[in-house]
Amino acid sequence: MAGAFHDVHLEIHSGIEGLELVQVVAEHIARRLGLDEETQHWTAMAVRETVVNAITHGNHGDPRKIVYIDFGIDPPENPYDLVVRVRDQGNGFDPSALSDPLTPENVLRASGRGIFLVRQFMDDVSIQRAREGGTEVRMLKHIRPRVIHAE
Repeated sequence: MAGAFHDVHLEIHSGIEGLELVQVVAEHIARRLGLDEETQHWTAMAVRETVVNAITHGNHGDPRKIVYIDFGIDPPENPYDLVVRVRDQGNGFDPSALSDPLTPENVLRASGRGIFLVRQFMDDVSIQRAREGGTEVRMLKHIRPRVIHAE
């Protein structure tokens, strides 16, 4: 990892104009943390897809509403994981109500694969109602394996 990492916080209005910035920042952070090129790409795609969902499904494209994107590492002193949080200002939803995009009735649908793909690209994904309102998606990507020492 080159140099110290500082948390990055982005706020964008709910419009597609900010997507390129979010993707460039995600790629830069992944590269800076030493992820290989393929992992950089898929990590940035997961972040982009999550932001698209926040804009379209969470904030319903309302340009007055904000999408918040936070990048951090855990633990800060000797990081093992990149942690990305994406939060919208929408009404929230029940993630257990998402349909399975692999079932025969959903395979040919044009939408409904975003969260499924994000879960494939990242090492851990959780979706919950944010304290501030809206939905927060927390994604984790391993930078390096954790070493567990036996005592």
